Amino acid sequence: MEEQLATLTEQVAALQGSAAVTNTMVAEVFYYLTIPLMVIIHAGFLAYEMGASRAKNVLASGIKNILAFAYVIPAFFFVGWWIYWAFPSGLPFGSDAGFALPWSESMGPFLGDNSSGVFWGAFALFAATTASIFSGAVIERIQTTAFIILAVVLGAVAWVIAAAWGWHANGWLVTNFGFHDFGAAGVVHTVAGFFALGVLINLGPRIGKFNKDGSANNLSGHNMPFTITGLMLIIVGFWGFLMACAIFPGEGWSWYGDNFVTIYGTPMTLSALAFNILMAFAGGIIGAWVFTRDPFWMMSGALAGIIATASGLDVYWPPLTFLIAMAGGILLKPAASVLERFRIDDAVGAVTVHGTIGVFGVLMFGIWGAGYPALQGEGVATVNFIGQAVGAITCILLGLVPGYVISLILKTLGLLRVGEAAELAGLDPTKVPAQAYPEGIAASEPASD
Repeated sequence: MEEQLATLTEQVAALQGSAAVTNTMVAEVFYYLTIPLMVIIHAGFLAYEMGASRAKNVLASGIKNILAFAYVIPAFFFVGWWIYWAFPSGLPFGSDAGFALPWSESMGPFLGDNSSGVFWGAFALFAATTASIFSGAVIERIQTTAFIILAVVLGAVAWVIAAAWGWHANGWLVTNFGFHDFGAAGVVHTVAGFFALGVLINLGPRIGKFNKDGSANNLSGHNMPFTITGLMLIIVGFWGFLMACAIFPGEGWSWYGDNFVTIYGTPMTLSALAFNILMAFAGGIIGAWVFTRDPFWMMSGALAGIIATASGLDVYWPPLTFLIAMAGGILLKPAASVLERFRIDDAVGAVTVHGTIGVFGVLMFGIWGAGYPALQGEGVATVNFIGQAVGAITCILLGLVPGYVISLILKTLGLLRVGEAAELAGLDPTKVPAQAYPEGIAASEPASD
């Protein structure tokens, strides 16, 4: 009998070990797949910005977007990942950061660590997304070198500090104020949107955007279908973005053995995401379309819908998600018009879509999510409007201040903006050794009676 029990115990242990290995492998694959899905976001931003550029600037806009992706990834490897783990409580830095140093064995092909690479990859794509958000706002007049410097600061430093403070279970915004931002309306979108605003203040509008009386001219992009297609690709990529906001169930991956959790350890399900992501996209599109009848704002409304609801996608009831998203879509055009009154030339509406609506989304969860536990555990802070407001203000400052200060330094050095002659002639013929349309673009034929 004792031998049989011993044999049975060994078999159970073997099964448990096999299950643990299988769970680890499934979890790795889950996060691994979020990475190419998030790359689709960047394909979308690429198409979005190139379509929104005039024909003389198409390739310059595309090159800028690709370079942002290329430079932010290594910067996040060498600096950003360590910042995230080093500063959740502010200063001094925490003790968890050693494994994220570039020379750590966890930062390479180490068989004893199955998770660091895929987690790092997902976060690196979050970082690159912030740079792409900023990229569209400054098209057609920024120097490439200045843009790369700014993109690296945003992607490897500014947003990472916000994530450490508000998108980490030990972040001081979470533990002290009950801040909750599941889908990163604040720590990604608000930071990137207001970073763009800080740069735009110093960069100035494109030549011909504003008249002497302050009225704005419409400097339309050369290919609206391309822009709308790009926005649809961003929507596809958002599924990967929000997948990566969930932590896989299982020992070593989750606070719960059988449930997905948020980055704060609170329980959630992929079912909630399926309901709420679709309702958010639909509500945002309808809100913007009803208010503007403009195809550009209609598709931007899809992004506004998901950003307006992002902080609470893990817990919102789908009809509420739809209504909040619809409100976000309605807010888009009026918010963009206010920005134009201050002579801010945001070429693709990035400040409005990501900055303004990001703040709106964070504050909405302070109302509709009030009382929800901000963390897993007993005696933890709960979500409240003041805490969400503190988080929103923090994210605004972490974007606006570095964006403004660094762009001001670059402007003082004469490195921020291209010369007037190059801008008038177009950045493609003056800065890029290639032509987007070497055979020209055929003009549309006028409709016949």
